[in-house]
Amino acid sequence: MAKGCAPFKFMTRLNLSELTGLRASTLQQLVEIMKTIPGASIYHHTHRFLQQHQYLSPEPPNDFAYWITNVIGEKELGEELASVDTIQFSTIADLRHELVDTIEGYLARKPNAALRFANQDEAFYFIKSISFVMPTNDEARSLEEFAAILKNITIDSIYFHIFEARLRCGHELNDFSTWLADCLGEENLAKKIAALDPYTYTLAELRSMMIRLVEKRIGA
Repeated sequence: MAKGCAPFKFMTRLNLSELTGLRASTLQQLVEIMKTIPGASIYHHTHRFLQQHQYLSPEPPNDFAYWITNVIGEKELGEELASVDTIQFSTIADLRHELVDTIEGYLARKPNAALRFANQDEAFYFIKSISFVMPTNDEARSLEEFAAILKNITIDSIYFHIFEARLRCGHELNDFSTWLADCLGEENLAKKIAALDPYTYTLAELRSMMIRLVEKRIGA
């Protein structure tokens, strides 16, 4: 481990979903609220599937795309939103901007879509995710320790270090890759882990793939 570098401290998190009190019945209402709603709400509606169904296979559904397709009935726009590549965005602000631009661009092309509305019981209710981040007792100082802890750490810890630390906290890379490169000098391994698309695997699959990469490196 590089001199002056700290061990990797595994964190975990608890999540609370909270109603914002805001709702939308039309596409125009939806997009206007999306512009100003807290980032925690954008995060919730684009990552809820991963948080609640951690062992099921993505591609994770996007709440905005689902509502627009199944309630408003604009399938084309729903497909456009579902195809937004979440992994390319390093901040919630950038992701929000892309989603808003997609909806506004569609409304500009098809203004009649703004006339569609949902009944009160089918309105889009905005929810935000509140996370409580806590330290675990696990620390790694080497690849061997890192691999051993990965095998037993909770899925919530995997989720935090892969998803939340990068997107919600604005880190360029996931926490694992950052530590491997900066503290162990394992830049190649860090790049391989960073290259894994976390939105196309379950968290259990991500854990297994990371363990295989680390153990292969140890064996080499």
